[in-house]
Amino acid sequence: MCSVKILGIETSCDETSVALVENGRKILAEKISTQIEIHKQYGGVVPEIASRNHLQLLPFVTQAVLAEVKTGVEDVDAVAVTYGPGLVGALLVGLSYAKALAYAAKIPLIGVHHIKGHIAANYLRFPELVPPFLSLVVSGGHTSILLVNDYCDIVCLGKTIDDAAGEAYDKVARTLGYEYPGGPMIDKFARKGRGDAIDFPRIMLQEGSLDFSFSGLKSAVLNYLNSMKMKNEAICPEDVSASFQEALLDVLCAKIDLAAQKTGQKKIALSGGVASNSRLRERMAELAAEKGYRLYIPEPKYCTDNAAMIAAQAYYELMDGNISDIYLNAVASLPL
Repeated sequence: MCSVKILGIETSCDETSVALVENGRKILAEKISTQIEIHKQYGGVVPEIASRNHLQLLPFVTQAVLAEVKTGVEDVDAVAVTYGPGLVGALLVGLSYAKALAYAAKIPLIGVHHIKGHIAANYLRFPELVPPFLSLVVSGGHTSILLVNDYCDIVCLGKTIDDAAGEAYDKVARTLGYEYPGGPMIDKFARKGRGDAIDFPRIMLQEGSLDFSFSGLKSAVLNYLNSMKMKNEAICPEDVSASFQEALLDVLCAKIDLAAQKTGQKKIALSGGVASNSRLRERMAELAAEKGYRLYIPEPKYCTDNAAMIAAQAYYELMDGNISDIYLNAVASLPL
């Protein structure tokens, strides 16, 4: 089999990441530079600061990856880069740098959809995983159920009509006074609380719908907290965290189960930042065991933004002839 090495670049939010991946499955080298400590003092990602840090870090991160495998850009087969969705300034930094590398080395440029990249993170962990399968993508900006017919043929079966799951996590965490990033903090404190302590709503929408809505759940949590404060009653953050989390996960599990029943698919791949949540991983494993599904979940490191997943998806884009030109632009709200 011919070896195809792709250099992936990911700068859609606050992670500056570069990776070299072979044949869409094997990571040869990778680096991820996180900005969490920088943005923590602001309680969330500041787009301008994120862009400036990508600009400063990207050349050094790229050099470190290439040096690790003792190769140059001219020795790789293509440069892949996230071009959307994401923070437009951050995307433009990575895209501009990738264009320059590809142009100088006279190799193909491959623009990759961020969500397709998240799905492809599973290919790095599970060499045996091939389409078709269902994918549940859960992150700060996205909550979607996707049918992966083929590597580049992906159909959206359901998505959030308001807040994404990760966004709800972050807003509830901020209200509870947890530090940024909020999702892992809720995961941590929920371990010490009771998931049935507070009856928060499970928003299922119309019967048979695979779409999501988490704004009502988020509002219910905020209303509960305000009500308790007005009555001068004690609030147990652990119980609030656990009850909120169980309500949200009940919906995720019910919807992906419904999607499996509708499509007849038995393979389910989980991805996105929220897929690193320990309780979600447990609940999905329980569902899979109960219903006989084959479950695929990447290591937590590859659930969050990383360049290896971008390079992995780019391999299949390249095999499908999907090569970008020098006029490729960043699209903050890129549809799938």
